[in-house]
Amino acid sequence: MSPPPQGPSRRARTPAVPPGAALRADAARALARVALDGASLRGALAEANPRVADPRDRALLAASLFESSRWWLRFDAVLAHMLDKPLPPKAREVRALLVLAIAQLAVLGLPDYAVVAASVEAVRALGQPQYAGLANALLRRFLRERAAIEAELDRDPVSRHAHPRWLIDAIERDWPEQAAAILAADNREAPLTLRANRRRTTRETLLARFADAGIAAQGPEGLADAIVLAQSADVTRLPGYAEGAFSVQDGAAQRVADLLEPAAGMRVLDACAAPGGKSAHLLERADVDLLALDADAARLPRVRENLERLGLAATIAAGDASEPAAWWDGRPFQRILVDAPCSATGIVRRQPDIKLHRRGADIAPLVASQGRILAALWPLLAPGGRLLYATCSLLRAENEAVLAEFLRGRDDARAMPLDEGYGHAAGAGRQNLPGEGGMDGFYYALVEKIA
Repeated sequence: MSPPPQGPSRRARTPAVPPGAALRADAARALARVALDGASLRGALAEANPRVADPRDRALLAASLFESSRWWLRFDAVLAHMLDKPLPPKAREVRALLVLAIAQLAVLGLPDYAVVAASVEAVRALGQPQYAGLANALLRRFLRERAAIEAELDRDPVSRHAHPRWLIDAIERDWPEQAAAILAADNREAPLTLRANRRRTTRETLLARFADAGIAAQGPEGLADAIVLAQSADVTRLPGYAEGAFSVQDGAAQRVADLLEPAAGMRVLDACAAPGGKSAHLLERADVDLLALDADAARLPRVRENLERLGLAATIAAGDASEPAAWWDGRPFQRILVDAPCSATGIVRRQPDIKLHRRGADIAPLVASQGRILAALWPLLAPGGRLLYATCSLLRAENEAVLAEFLRGRDDARAMPLDEGYGHAAGAGRQNLPGEGGMDGFYYALVEKIA
């Protein structure tokens, strides 16, 4: 099946675009930016949301964008399978629209007739009416031949798992026994997990408020502040949000505060703090003197906003964690959190655009940066103090290998044992894999400074 001959684009002559078509056209524009231009999925969604008034339409927009990003590497391959030659660059938004439509059919399970009809109208709304007939034919062919097409795609690991080849290879190398489960977990929507703000409420109180509002939720065992919702929701509309009773934070990230065990009066450094979730949790746990540092000054307003909503206070500063001379006042810290910049390969289910944007060549520079940060911050830790190295990566190169290099020849550092509840043994630390315990992939290594 070939695309129509190229020619000047013609605007649809219909005076009004049907709402379902307009929504899909907006979603296609956003998806093209994510998949083809490298834009952030969350950023593209935030830009598209204000144009959508109905909460149900906003939910459909979000679900469609997330699932089409998650499955882009599979459903874009569907188009390549059905087309005799690729769509031209000028039809990039039509290409995104078709991937989005296939995601709505195959993943979201929307009615066939509604998806096809609204998508054809959306092609016109995109100003590409010459592709309307092709879109109709492709979507109907997919519906007729879906089983055969998907069987063909399953022969290629990239289109079968909707993961880039480099990442499949890395997961199979580092976690051979768990690789299949990891790849499957990455392609499932992550649950919405909240963290109760101890300064303003209790988990039990929040659960009762949610129950009164008809919101199904439960408090998982082993995570003292966590609440997992049975269904995703607009958190700003949940009881308690406006008064700062909770934040959104995955359970794996909440374990950071458990490991650091902050106590009143401690001086604490969160070295890569933005957007501030872990800083907030540490402040909720104890009256600590906390410095929230981040190299990107543009991200610090978000840290301030989050802390203010929760009724918390910290010193917030811009600074490169690997160059403390520019920001450190000479007073040691009793606790240091290094939530290091990493590949984020452990949170693909939550941020599926990572599969589209991250490259294998990114890993070596990240490893070098992680090592520099650890080496630079270690002298800032007081004797008897503890440093937690954490990443949301699955890759051993960024985790146990970085810790092994840091500990080599360092006689004033002792890696503390972590129990099995923190995941699989991985060098000096532990690795939780995606989906395990309902949580994200996360690495933890706790190091004590020998007095």
